[in-house]
Amino acid sequence: MTALRLKQQGVPGLLITFCGLDGCGKTTTIQMLKQELERRGHAVYLTKQPTDAVRKSEIFRTFMDCPEHDGYDYRALSLMAASDRIQHSNQVILPLLRQGNIVISDRYFYSCLANLRARGYEQDRWIYEIASHIPEPDAAFFLDVPVETAIRRVRSRPEEKDRYIDVPLQVRLREEYREISAGCGGILLSSDCSPQETFGQVLHKVETLLREKAGVCAAI
Repeated sequence: MTALRLKQQGVPGLLITFCGLDGCGKTTTIQMLKQELERRGHAVYLTKQPTDAVRKSEIFRTFMDCPEHDGYDYRALSLMAASDRIQHSNQVILPLLRQGNIVISDRYFYSCLANLRARGYEQDRWIYEIASHIPEPDAAFFLDVPVETAIRRVRSRPEEKDRYIDVPLQVRLREEYREISAGCGGILLSSDCSPQETFGQVLHKVETLLREKAGVCAAI
């Protein structure tokens, strides 16, 4: 698989992204990380991709919540989501990073690629071409969990106990996330453990990044 070549930032802030299956533990880990970093005095901003402009659209909800998709082309949704990510990354995330903030994103451009490939669009080249307009994260975490575990966690949420889940798609998505992580220098972590253990792995990596960032800033 061709690796994404994202845009180098050269900014004082820190961009940390999380990708993985629904139920992999992203939300819990992100909240724990935010609380710990704020406790240490850092300015932290949480964000999510795609934004609500896409998430609340009819085409997005159809692909997320319904088994029948004949009325829509997934490539059209993927293009819309990619456009949303470019706008959001450059007009929201980058200004925060230029101010020296820590930005944590729940999903990122990698999710766009994973979904496109998992749904059978492996030959599409446009997504690699526009990747150069997306800021490269300082740390791209991919939380990995067996599909059965992810589904069980999703079903345990009262509001999602009856949600439609395409299981074969989740299997393919997991494979894509693992491959993308390996190809883009991501950090693949098993989250098939307690939230505290997952958070501990993430915090260790982030602490290293903060020390490195501080060293670079001090040298300038």
